[in-house]
Amino acid sequence: MVDEGRVSRLLRDITDRIARVRAAAETPDNERSELWLDGVKYLFVTAIEGCIDVAQHIASSERYRAPDTNSAAVRLLAEHGVVESATSEAVARAVGFRNVLVHRYIDVDDQRVVDAIDQLADLDAFVSEVSAWMLTQGD
Repeated sequence: MVDEGRVSRLLRDITDRIARVRAAAETPDNERSELWLDGVKYLFVTAIEGCIDVAQHIASSERYRAPDTNSAAVRLLAEHGVVESATSEAVARAVGFRNVLVHRYIDVDDQRVVDAIDQLADLDAFVSEVSAWMLTQGD
């Protein structure tokens, strides 16, 4: 059984991090520093990890087949109608972006991070669709 409190907390955390990235995006280019960029990278990593945690928790709680990767866990949610396929694929790509941030942190093209700010709607959609699915689980 899905722990509604846990998933709700994770979704709130994701939403908070998305909002903080959006707020950071308002910083004028001439005021952006390495510390600013490091903060945005961290917020992306933690927001995407929140999506992974939600996907893994739901997959496990609902006894879906065991995913072999974090991207597979996100895709399982689409297979079972928790999120739309387009959302699942977008978040799976975000998981790949997270992997680049975590494992190749120094080598990441800074412009790629800035460009990713335009993709926050994908994480918003994930939160919205999981939230809507959660509401149907009590029925």
